[in-house]
Amino acid sequence: MKKSEATRLTILQKAFELIYVKGYQTTSIDDIIATTQVTKGAFYYHFKTKDEMGVAIINELLAPNFKKTFIEPLQKNGNPLEGIYTLMYEVLMNNDFLKVEYGCPASNLTQEMAPWNKDFTKALNELSVQWEAAIVESINKGKDTGLIKKAIQAEEIAVFVMSGYWGVRNLGKLENSRSVYLAYLKGLKTYFESLQ
Repeated sequence: MKKSEATRLTILQKAFELIYVKGYQTTSIDDIIATTQVTKGAFYYHFKTKDEMGVAIINELLAPNFKKTFIEPLQKNGNPLEGIYTLMYEVLMNNDFLKVEYGCPASNLTQEMAPWNKDFTKALNELSVQWEAAIVESINKGKDTGLIKKAIQAEEIAVFVMSGYWGVRNLGKLENSRSVYLAYLKGLKTYFESLQ
């Protein structure tokens, strides 16, 4: 990796860490520069604006991690309901990267930036569309193999699971406790039992 590429990646990683803890709007370019120990000139060499950097964080850091964490596990599991439940359990209860007190990075950025910035909206929506498509595909395979009732609408399940996840991440952030996650997971398991 070239030095300039390494500098750019360092800026993105350190900026993400700050933004995840403090929020996008309250993290300044000066905060990022102080944390990365790069010059203002180096920052602006790589990014014309803070928002350009923010979109790069979504596309270059969040998107690959999101795919690995939220999409690939669904593509590998033969039982879709079990796969979705296991994914939710792992992400909520065992993922050390996603801290309960800070919520979901993609959800946080959606709340802070999507109403105001079309580039953020587009990048974040792409993550959402990919996750929804992976859930729908998984549910439809389950219907084809008889693991899920034929009358079930896969899109409805996808929206239910996704909105439940983002909602419970926000509740967890408010309460700073994983206990609310357990209530969500119990309800999700009961709901999935009704789909078989």
